[in-house]
Amino acid sequence: MSLVFESFLSTPEAIAAFDERAVVQAMLDFEAALARAQAEEGVIPATAAAAIAGVCKAELFDLPAIVGASGRAGSLAIPLVKKLTETVALFDAEAAGHVHWGSTSQDVIDTALVIVTRRMLALIDRDLSSLIGALLDLAERHGDAPVLGRTLLQPAQVVSLGFKAVEWIAPLVRSQQRLRHAGPPALRLQLGGAVGTLAVMGDKAEAVVRRVAEALQLTPPAGAWHTQRDELAGLACAVGVLTGTLGKIAKDIALMAQGEVGELAEPSGGGRGGSSAMPHKRNPVASMLALAGALRTPQRVAALLAAMVQEHERGLGNWQAELAESAGLYIAAHGALKALAEVAPALQVDAPRMLRNIDALQGLVFAEAVAMRLAGRIGKARAHALLEQLSQHAVAQGRHLRELTLEALRDDDTLRGQFEPADVAALFDPAQAAQRAIAVARPQLASLRQTAQALSQSPPWSRWSQ
Repeated sequence: MSLVFESFLSTPEAIAAFDERAVVQAMLDFEAALARAQAEEGVIPATAAAAIAGVCKAELFDLPAIVGASGRAGSLAIPLVKKLTETVALFDAEAAGHVHWGSTSQDVIDTALVIVTRRMLALIDRDLSSLIGALLDLAERHGDAPVLGRTLLQPAQVVSLGFKAVEWIAPLVRSQQRLRHAGPPALRLQLGGAVGTLAVMGDKAEAVVRRVAEALQLTPPAGAWHTQRDELAGLACAVGVLTGTLGKIAKDIALMAQGEVGELAEPSGGGRGGSSAMPHKRNPVASMLALAGALRTPQRVAALLAAMVQEHERGLGNWQAELAESAGLYIAAHGALKALAEVAPALQVDAPRMLRNIDALQGLVFAEAVAMRLAGRIGKARAHALLEQLSQHAVAQGRHLRELTLEALRDDDTLRGQFEPADVAALFDPAQAAQRAIAVARPQLASLRQTAQALSQSPPWSRWSQ
């Protein structure tokens, strides 16, 4: 994996959360908390705990060397614990014998993964609230603007921009709720010793676990979960679903921002969205980054689901793969989210262009509404056939369907006098056509805003996003 391209598609915060210093410091935080907890319970001497905790600082270690040795050792924990033991021995030889007492490599690595994942959940939750709020504000400003609804990439009927916004916001709100539900069970301390029984700590094991969890502000586990990966996998699935929603939003924005469409535009200036060859270009780079994230995350989630199939009490290869795939998942997801969250407040809406795009279709998108109005008098089959024929004439003759419809009503002896021309002409008014979409969207947007506000008032991991 090239760090250059990984950084390009993500954020400095996400990259930093999983860099070698952050991961090693999280591992050292575990070792310090373990030593202190064991001392408090009389498992190791208090002097040993003080000596161990006093050197649990990442800056004291040659991190590249430790990371480099991890492949041969089979675990990042093995060279780290070795160097930690050597460093403690420089000050207290006896204390060095109590480093990592009764624990195992997976304990320290899993706990470190949970700690850095908590940091990522805090960042995701923060930026998700920002994105939801910005899209709700966009809907409040421009929600009643008529815009083409499109199915199978073709113009279908007139809806409102607020109606489209609901399609974006509702899944984001549900994702935030889903992540908050899935996060706490996954953010558990891992501490089980060699096979998960904490046999070395004997009857002090439960108290030590409780103290370590409290020190690290993690949920104390009912027991070791060395090969029980369901909570982490469930959280990963929730992150994957969020990123899929971000991709859907980005796809819609990118399509609406095409020059031939021109209904939305990402903000420009300051080097954003330019071209190295074409000065006129205004590229939707935030949508591009979100789409890249949506493209990358399904494979990460699939790999994490595959890694659940672990052998007996310690996985071989699958657990180790899970660590790297987890990092890749969160790094990609935050890149996608942050990109949209940054531009959403400044998305530019061109309501006149939306109307021009509707008008350019010669009234064809109103055909169903007109047919249903006529069906009450002449029957559904006849009304449908008539509007189908008139629509074909509109395309062939380059005329507006409204004119052809009024002519047909005037010229047909059985239809003349049954309909007021003004009533029929009104069916071709985009503002009127959008009213149903507006009526559907408004209560949903109000409910979504209420839910979003409640979520923003109680962010569970906000202290770790600073």
